[in-house]
Amino acid sequence: MHDTGRKYPVTLTDDQWRERLTAAEYQVLRKGGTERAFTGEYWDDRTEGVYACRACDAVLFRSTEKFDSHCGWPSFWAPMAGDRVEYIEDTSLGMRRVEVRCAACGSHLGHVFEGEGYDTPTDQRFCINSISIRREATDS
Repeated sequence: MHDTGRKYPVTLTDDQWRERLTAAEYQVLRKGGTERAFTGEYWDDRTEGVYACRACDAVLFRSTEKFDSHCGWPSFWAPMAGDRVEYIEDTSLGMRRVEVRCAACGSHLGHVFEGEGYDTPTDQRFCINSISIRREATDS
């Protein structure tokens, strides 16, 4: 994960992030890692609610925009609002991808892909690591 030089509203030192997050959360959120497919707690979750950044609690996605992409990670066709996430060009692994980060703290969430033919309003797939988010159930 490269430093963009951007200043985020939620800014902690590396030591403070390590204290706040588990080792696995830190590896994904702060170092740009990826959890294994079909292992995260939300990849097949259908509970209504909102999904917040696990690092800073900023609300990022709604369950109403979550869909089954069968890729092994939670997939959303849009964030709650465009300014909730930021997009970083990622040319690692010999391919061009677009990394998705939390706009409040700069933590790595996953990647967004376009033009894959999903029957969603945006034809986008925000492929998000479960470990990067926390679902907050809504009252029914």
